[in-house]
Amino acid sequence: MNSILRPEVSSAPCLLGQSNPEITCQESAPATMALLNGLGRVFGIHVTDDESHPDTRFLADLSRLFHQHRVDADIALERHDHPWANVYLIQHGILRLFREAPNGKVSIHHFFTEGDLVWPVFGRTRTVRNTLCLTSVAPATIWVADFSAFRSAIRKHGEGLWPRFALALTEELAELTSMREFRKHTMSASERYRLLLEEYPELVKRVPDNQLASWLGVVPATYSRLKTGAARGRSGNND
Repeated sequence: MNSILRPEVSSAPCLLGQSNPEITCQESAPATMALLNGLGRVFGIHVTDDESHPDTRFLADLSRLFHQHRVDADIALERHDHPWANVYLIQHGILRLFREAPNGKVSIHHFFTEGDLVWPVFGRTRTVRNTLCLTSVAPATIWVADFSAFRSAIRKHGEGLWPRFALALTEELAELTSMREFRKHTMSASERYRLLLEEYPELVKRVPDNQLASWLGVVPATYSRLKTGAARGRSGNND
């Protein structure tokens, strides 16, 4: 019985409380590491400690442009009729991209989550004719940089780097948008809801139902019926 209470076989939290020499305490990584890793994923670059490597210098130049911000839910980051001036890298949280009609009706185009880079893809978006809005869905931690400075920094590292980068992200967003519109015209609401559950399970858990309804192209009451029906179907399968 006494052997069970010996300090050397205590759990790790107890040992930490005693500052046991056998426990190696590691310093937590600085917040900027999350930024560097995020930029590395966006550009397909492996982050290393080799400061002489061109990729390392490239990421370092970009990271100096960003500043970390924490925002609450439903904070407007970009508004229509205002030039979109910033680029955002999401460390934690969800942002929604949408248009709002004069009568207040909202059309949601896309949700961005952890690791996504959000920037004014279209030239019109960067003028006073901008019709897009960007808002936080829930409390979020984001890295923000001036878009013009961001683009200039990329161009300095290679003449063709910016066109390749911009084209890849523009094509990805355009493909997702066109596919969603295609599904609205060729699939029933129940079929689209089933695909939503399969392709975006995390969004279903974290985004309010009324926003998901707008994204799916149905009214909230229809979305509620779809959600209830799917839950009953899962319950029946479990029985």
